[in-house]
Amino acid sequence: MCNIENDKHYSKRLRSLLNSIYVKHACFNIKCMTLLTFNIQILLIAKVLIMCYSGKCEAASPGDLSNRGDRNDYNNSGRTGGRRFLNEFLGWLQKIKVKEELTSLGKITFPLVISGLIFFSKSLISMFFLGHLGNIELAGGSLAMGFANITGYSVMKGLAMGMEPICCQAFGAKKCTVLSQTFKQTFCLLLLGAIPITLLWLNMEPILLSIGQDKTITSVAKIFLTYSIPELLAQALLNPLRIFLRAQSLNLPFTLSATFAMILHLPINYFLVIYLDLGVRGVALATACNTLNINLALLVYLYFTQTAIKPWVGQVVTKCYLDWLPLMSLMAPSVLSVCLEWWWYEIMVLLCGLTNNPETSIAAVGILIQITGLLYVFPHSLSSTLSMRVGQELGAESPAQARQTAIIGLIIAMVCGLLAFTFTIAVKDVWGKLYTCEPQVIALTSVVLPVLGFCELGNYTQTAACGILVGSARPNVGACINFCSFYLVGLPVAAYAAFELNKGVLGLWFGLAAAQATCMCMMICTVVFTDWKHQAKRAMELTQATEDHKNDLEANLLT
Repeated sequence: MCNIENDKHYSKRLRSLLNSIYVKHACFNIKCMTLLTFNIQILLIAKVLIMCYSGKCEAASPGDLSNRGDRNDYNNSGRTGGRRFLNEFLGWLQKIKVKEELTSLGKITFPLVISGLIFFSKSLISMFFLGHLGNIELAGGSLAMGFANITGYSVMKGLAMGMEPICCQAFGAKKCTVLSQTFKQTFCLLLLGAIPITLLWLNMEPILLSIGQDKTITSVAKIFLTYSIPELLAQALLNPLRIFLRAQSLNLPFTLSATFAMILHLPINYFLVIYLDLGVRGVALATACNTLNINLALLVYLYFTQTAIKPWVGQVVTKCYLDWLPLMSLMAPSVLSVCLEWWWYEIMVLLCGLTNNPETSIAAVGILIQITGLLYVFPHSLSSTLSMRVGQELGAESPAQARQTAIIGLIIAMVCGLLAFTFTIAVKDVWGKLYTCEPQVIALTSVVLPVLGFCELGNYTQTAACGILVGSARPNVGACINFCSFYLVGLPVAAYAAFELNKGVLGLWFGLAAAQATCMCMMICTVVFTDWKHQAKRAMELTQATEDHKNDLEANLLT
């Protein structure tokens, strides 16, 4: 009997030792992955700079900066080569006006960041009220938001992004008629797209139950989704309206409109959720009210302003079907590119429902996605800026300036990714406490946050690169890269780590880390080896094709 107890004791100690070794090994792997990604980013920065320095960049190569001897003599001078390289490189930086480019990008990006943070605070407030309604309500609301993002909001955003390269390049080419017509076409298509999405939301409960979701959580999610239909319809106007203004470099109106709506959002939530005791219904309706208020403010601005192009002037549906083809040809890959990435995050929420403790897992991932959304505001704002600037420069037939903007934007994104990683490490022990008092949810959030920070190292850079692809009207390339990265690499890694290795939520984020690292490398390689002169030619052809049959509207747009 004593031997049996001793065997159990030694067996328990052995398992404890092995678990300790496994945890240390996992931590070591995370550190190695972080160091590897950092080194990859440094190498990619060096690669971009060397390509520009060697004369491949049309903006201004260092060979234009120095006439102090033959280049062959310079290459053979090993002892002074490093110093001369540094001097010429600094001269090259001055010639391409890095400071001016940074200032230009900053002026455009800053209001986008502010408006993005204000817009993001809407979901923070929603999660705050859901968390204080109870753990079931928080889990059900998180599941509903995930389902809505997968089937609704990602589709709306992706379809709207199809108009972005056309509008930006048309504005750069000073073809104002294209902007108004493209906006109206996009709005009509989004309204049509909202019909099947609404029908799907009204019948989502059997779908979620069939894939193994908890019945109680699913019933709460159904209520939330039903009352989110007004938000879906409001998004059908907000997405194209926001891109329409951004293409004209008018970012301040959205910032002011979002501020106005956010001032009202908290009291509206309190009135609906607490005062009227609508619970989950009130949270969903308050979200819709926020978007409707933004739309109203933007329409009032467009009605009274004398500087912006009017989106409602001219015919709604063109007589020639071919007028829709340039837009629709960009919409399909755009929606696919956006949805593939968004779906991965939300599939993670659905997979959490299959873990051993679905309540805790779904609630924790809902909180983690909130910080991901917060951090995403910065690369998304930079991505939108790069898309607009690259599109405008290509439309103006300035490929050298477009390339210069793309290179500087990528470097900014890499640096900001490192800052985001540092931020997640700093807040890992306090972030979960902002949403819930459940100790299990807080503990799980704290464990996963460092891995989330590692994901942001790749996410920042690949998001900025994706904006460059959108500005150059290549959403099909982004869609292919997202599919390969997230579904051929990330999803298998996530499934294996979460269920085979029994790491649960942590394993899912390991898969996301693998996907982001792969996506970052593929995106940067695509941007670095872009033929910018060819892209400028494509921009001219795209805006010319879209402008056909619309010249009769030109005189009325600014009146």
